[in-house]
Amino acid sequence: MSENKVPDLLKIADRPRLLALALGAVAACAFPPFGLWPLGLIAVAGFIFLLRRETSAKKASILGWLFGWSHLTVANNWIATAFGYQTEMPAFLGWLAVPLLCTYLAIYPALAAYLTHRLAAKAASLAYGNLFAACWIITEWLRSWVFTGYPWPPLGLMLLGDFETPGIAVLLPWIGTYALSGAVILISVGLFSIAREQRWGSLLATGVILAILMYWPAPEQEEGEIPFVLIQPLIPQEEIDNPAKFEEHFARTARLTMPGNEGRRLVLWPESGVPDYLEDGYPQRYYSRVTAAGDPEFARRRIGTVIGSDSLLLTGLVDLEIGERDGRLRAVGAYNAVNTIDGEGNLGERYAKAHLVPYGEYLALRWLLEPLGARRLVAGSIDFIPGPGPQTLQLQEFGKAGIQICYEIVFSGQVIDQSSRPDYIFNPSNDGWFGSWGPPQHLAQARMRAIEEGLPVLRSTTTGISAVVDANGVVRSYIGRDREGRLDGLIPPSHSPTLFARLGNWLPLAWAALLALLSLVAMRRSSV
Repeated sequence: MSENKVPDLLKIADRPRLLALALGAVAACAFPPFGLWPLGLIAVAGFIFLLRRETSAKKASILGWLFGWSHLTVANNWIATAFGYQTEMPAFLGWLAVPLLCTYLAIYPALAAYLTHRLAAKAASLAYGNLFAACWIITEWLRSWVFTGYPWPPLGLMLLGDFETPGIAVLLPWIGTYALSGAVILISVGLFSIAREQRWGSLLATGVILAILMYWPAPEQEEGEIPFVLIQPLIPQEEIDNPAKFEEHFARTARLTMPGNEGRRLVLWPESGVPDYLEDGYPQRYYSRVTAAGDPEFARRRIGTVIGSDSLLLTGLVDLEIGERDGRLRAVGAYNAVNTIDGEGNLGERYAKAHLVPYGEYLALRWLLEPLGARRLVAGSIDFIPGPGPQTLQLQEFGKAGIQICYEIVFSGQVIDQSSRPDYIFNPSNDGWFGSWGPPQHLAQARMRAIEEGLPVLRSTTTGISAVVDANGVVRSYIGRDREGRLDGLIPPSHSPTLFARLGNWLPLAWAALLALLSLVAMRRSSV
């Protein structure tokens, strides 16, 4: 059956742009917290149906922008809730900021739709699908680094299975995250082609195969050797910057940590896990603001007592950069950091967050926006300073730890130091900003990093979801949202370096090149 004989359901020809908006929103429901992946694939297939009917590349790009805008706006709605936890700007601005951000982010799916239509508008479905998948891979990769990058969420996230199985994301070690998004396009093109030809038996069989792949159990893994204790202290976001609550927060964290502290263990506390400044040498006024004793040595010693003499702590904290300004020593910058602290209260290795959150941890274009009343979302007036990038902390008997703080974990191909491969990734986070949609999406993307890198990921968060994820992307144990709790166990073992771990994002780009080549060859043969 030719495409122009397909029943024009819901008067698609009259309102393709409205339908593109609706399909984009529906596709976002394939991500956590709903995980309605069949609906997501159908929505993407419907979007491809709309694109195939368009008569110009410009009109196709408009549909791509509309689909991408609604899709990304719904998926990123959690950003708006962050505006409710600061006092400098009206909270309603969050509900304007998200669609405004997605006005820019939607350029990438628009570009993919434009290029595909320009090059393959009249091609057969297979050639069209291969080229669209290639363009989507490249544009989603571009979105991950242009203007510092914002890859949340990749389209391929809908192919990640539930907590007990990786689903079709099991392909990540061989293709990478952005090529998995290309796989969503290929699957959806296949569904569209089968439905167009009204082969309902084939459509049913395809659905069954996809369901089997999505729920196929992961292989069993051996137990690890490094004992850990992971803490979720439940520090509400509205209290996290309140000095009057700091001692209460520390007491809660200590109460959860201390049982069993006579043994050897790696203790994991979240981002913002320690309110005290632990480095020596700051002006006294900074210590007095956060610690009753106003003494960094006291703060370090009591942490050592809590974790136990044979233990080592990895915890999120803030370090200051002190400089002279106006003839006075003061903080001129800060680091969102993870430090090691031993049972004697000694500071060890430090990792500083490299992927800072624009307008969250620093105010981009401060010279322009600050006079207009804009502020960053994190408390304080000084900007955070980015660290050097992925690094591995050598923790001797506790192995080699790769550190990724908060949303750094969503940057595929940018989470480990390839010259010094870690044994596991520690991902401390404060997800209290992120409402009900953000935390499950954040955990899902951490699972994707575990699969593609072949490394376990341990997430300690202030309010949830904290989890231990093995190298297959299976969630071994977790603590849900808005609960305090503790996880004990042995860190799952790592796999040998995967193909993706060796090649990084050159791998999905290679897949994009191959798909584009196959498409061009098919189009050339059909024209002969």
